[in-house]
Amino acid sequence: MSTTDTALTSFIDIASDSDFSIHNLPYGIFSDTTDGKRRAGVAIGEQVLDLSVIEAEGLLNLEGGSYFDQPTLNAFIDSGRNNWAQARNTIQSLLSSDNDTLRDNADLQKKALFKQTDVTMHLPVQVPGFTDFYSSKEHATNVGTMFRDPNNALLPNWTEMPVGYNGRASTVIVTGTDIVRPSGQLKPNADERPVFSACKRLDFELETAFVVGKGNNIGQPIAVDDAFAHIFGMVLLNDWSARDIQKWEYVPLGPFNAKTFASEVSPWIVTMDALAPFKTSCPTQEPKPLAYLNEKDTDNSFDINLSVELLPENAESATVVCKTNFKYMYWSMAQQLTHHTITGCKVEVGDMMGSGTISGSTPDSYGSMLEIAWNATKPVTLKGGETRSFIEDGDTVIMKGYSEKNGIRVGFGEVRGKVLPAINFDFDK
Repeated sequence: MSTTDTALTSFIDIASDSDFSIHNLPYGIFSDTTDGKRRAGVAIGEQVLDLSVIEAEGLLNLEGGSYFDQPTLNAFIDSGRNNWAQARNTIQSLLSSDNDTLRDNADLQKKALFKQTDVTMHLPVQVPGFTDFYSSKEHATNVGTMFRDPNNALLPNWTEMPVGYNGRASTVIVTGTDIVRPSGQLKPNADERPVFSACKRLDFELETAFVVGKGNNIGQPIAVDDAFAHIFGMVLLNDWSARDIQKWEYVPLGPFNAKTFASEVSPWIVTMDALAPFKTSCPTQEPKPLAYLNEKDTDNSFDINLSVELLPENAESATVVCKTNFKYMYWSMAQQLTHHTITGCKVEVGDMMGSGTISGSTPDSYGSMLEIAWNATKPVTLKGGETRSFIEDGDTVIMKGYSEKNGIRVGFGEVRGKVLPAINFDFDK
């Protein structure tokens, strides 16, 4: 069954603008309200298909055993590409209009289908490691212009390799998790010692992340033309950032506490097979990368529409503050993964690797408040008249993403997080 067959339909009612068409079938981990047990499902329209039930009914027959009656997707992902393809094709067939196995079995539907509004979503994988890249040329140029010489906004290494840093897997969290405003060292006055304070410049970073689907052995790099075989799928990522903490700490070793408190992801992993119809090219890379980063396949990126909405507490509606596209990213996911392993670094199934902030060329396409409000010099007016330069307590940040072409829509849903006040530390006790 072709995933790009525009005539393919499901017996389940799916709105034309739904992110979760039969062409998508993203994987996630959910629990329902009856027992709280976590297991795997796929999103279809406004529903979740419980894969543990489908598997128990003997309808999947994957190599190596059972994978979906588990609290993470790691074992399934680790089982390999043959099982990925088998599962996708079988699930798509079971949900199609012309297959009566599930369509005409009311008892099975009652056991296997849940409304998304009735379930709780969880982190879809156990994340062994988290890496964040810095791969948008527009974003890097904007930041370099603000804080360095505008004529030399990019450092010399930026156009030679995908720059990145290793973050904290322990604070990768799923959408809907509240964000406690971080506290740390700030240095508001250049001529004085730092102070301990709640972050005053809390920011979002609009990103995606890819999930590693196949690891490597230590000492054995992943070749760039083999890299996509090591990627299972993608999620949306809000890589929350404390700009004022970062400004003081990042020299000489880069981001630390400013980036370790929360990396928030959407709950559904959209597979690379589902995204295949939306392949496109990265921007022209100049100078031409070194040989180990040169890809034979020039369709090395994806046309994914992305947006950010800001919803103040008690506001009637959210304000869209950014619209951009993943295809603007200068470095591809394959190049990121290859560069990450070129020294022999071992990556593992479930590792997440953030794209870095995704910005376009115009102010309405910038992927962070730092850029949108241009370091607090151009505050943004929201619906209702409030203004923002950075994120305030009570604000909810909502990120969305989808691809659409030839009548096929594949979306990510959303990642949303609400900011809570900082902890009040009493150091006199």
